[in-house]
Amino acid sequence: MHPLDPKELATVHTTVPRHRIGTTDLEASALSLGSWHTYDRVDFADAVAMVRFALDRGVTLFDVGVYGLPGAPPVFTDVLWGAIMRAIGIPRDEFLVSAKLWIEGFGPRGFRPQLENTLLRTGLDHTDLVVLGDLRRHDVPLEDLVGDLAELAEAGLIRAWGVNNWSAKNITALRAIADRDQVPGPQLAQLKYSIARRSIPDGAPFAELFRTGFQLEASDVLEGGILAGNTTPERAIGRDPGGVREAIVASVPVLADLAHKLDTTPAQLCVAFTLTHPANVSTLVGASRLAQVEQNIGAFDLLARIGAEELRALVEPFWADRDAVDPEGP
Repeated sequence: MHPLDPKELATVHTTVPRHRIGTTDLEASALSLGSWHTYDRVDFADAVAMVRFALDRGVTLFDVGVYGLPGAPPVFTDVLWGAIMRAIGIPRDEFLVSAKLWIEGFGPRGFRPQLENTLLRTGLDHTDLVVLGDLRRHDVPLEDLVGDLAELAEAGLIRAWGVNNWSAKNITALRAIADRDQVPGPQLAQLKYSIARRSIPDGAPFAELFRTGFQLEASDVLEGGILAGNTTPERAIGRDPGGVREAIVASVPVLADLAHKLDTTPAQLCVAFTLTHPANVSTLVGASRLAQVEQNIGAFDLLARIGAEELRALVEPFWADRDAVDPEGP
């Protein structure tokens, strides 16, 4: 058996399914495209073709953020994404945008200046979802965050919100505040979730949250491309909770052998794994080539062919952060 050639995947006409986001009226595609250091590494015409292909196959959710840091070289991936969507000419009501907001920038006017900057850079008048970045600042009361987001929703600038890599304990606190104040609470958590990093989304604290209807958005599913075979990525990749990246790199040849036996690719196998989580509303990928999008969409066919239970059993040995990361979360 031989792994599928990306060119052959172009003949697969799978349409990405959609899932409702929590208690909202928003329906997100089960596969979403992210912009973190992506579009500023891609030829513009190629990026337009890639995003147009994704839209044609049912991808409707796009994660867009302002990722430049003060003093660092400027980053324009979000600006380019806006230009890509305008070049395609898709009506605004046919796709969803998820934007990032950073607690570090929460000030006297709350999140509004950040959000207005995102809207300016992308050419939007609202976002459908905002995701709060990691909770690295602890001098802002959670009540202030919930209240500010409620005001942004009331103003029509956002429609729903979630968090990125927050602990189950802090998410529970956010939801309790929102319930008390009778305002919208968080609908999902964007969490690192892959065959290598599973301890938090598969742990007991989040399992309890998921039982109440809270949802997961799987992110960092390829470990910055490492699990796809690029063991020395040149671009910035996510942090390494538990210090397990060396073990992940070491597992790549074995993962490639398994993918070969399954007549697939490592990337497709990794994406398919995330689709097995019952609370996963969407898997976020950072594709920079059309062939990668084709492979990612093909993961739905791979899952249908193998089955969730068997697939999870096959990738069990690649779980690198077992006992290395507290399931409660950061």
